[in-house]
Amino acid sequence: MSALTDLYPQIQTCRRCEIGHSRTKAVPGEGAEHAEILFIGEAPGWHEDQQGRPFVGPAGQFLDQLIGSIGLKREQVYIANVIKCRPPNNREPLPTEIQNCKPWLDRQIELIQPKMIVTLGRYSMEKFFPGKSISKIHGTARREGNLIYFAMYHPAAALHQGSLRQAIEADMLKIPKVLAEATSIVQEPESPATQQQQLNLF
Repeated sequence: MSALTDLYPQIQTCRRCEIGHSRTKAVPGEGAEHAEILFIGEAPGWHEDQQGRPFVGPAGQFLDQLIGSIGLKREQVYIANVIKCRPPNNREPLPTEIQNCKPWLDRQIELIQPKMIVTLGRYSMEKFFPGKSISKIHGTARREGNLIYFAMYHPAAALHQGSLRQAIEADMLKIPKVLAEATSIVQEPESPATQQQQLNLF
């Protein structure tokens, strides 16, 4: 057991929200414990609720393909959601549910210490890009300290709106370069002018 996996039974027995009583299984997340890239979706769907694992339905299959397109496997990244239980009828997460799950997600980020967080969908994006529109910022990144935040459409968007598939695939292909550039910047000595430039790189 590790500090990260120690969280799982706590999440699985959480009853802070009403959906904690209606779910089949909570979905804490899974992947490499010290992954460089952390993908954060919105909420579990039907397939995830049945299995207790994130992104295992059709959207998850597409996400696996996307991860493969940059030379990685699911086991090399970490995948989680903003909320850990499936909302009834796959409705959108409520603000109270997002707030109640916030400590779980924040603790996961603290323990994994990723170099990049990839937001999948607008609820995940709102946490790290508040007030922004996903149609305007998808495929862009910002740096805060040593951590890069990169915004993408949710993979499910391509299943519902085929015209977005190409954009999602193109955005994913940007990730290795953004991560490599960010890592090289972190290794360089920083001056105030350099710091300002870094904020505007992406």
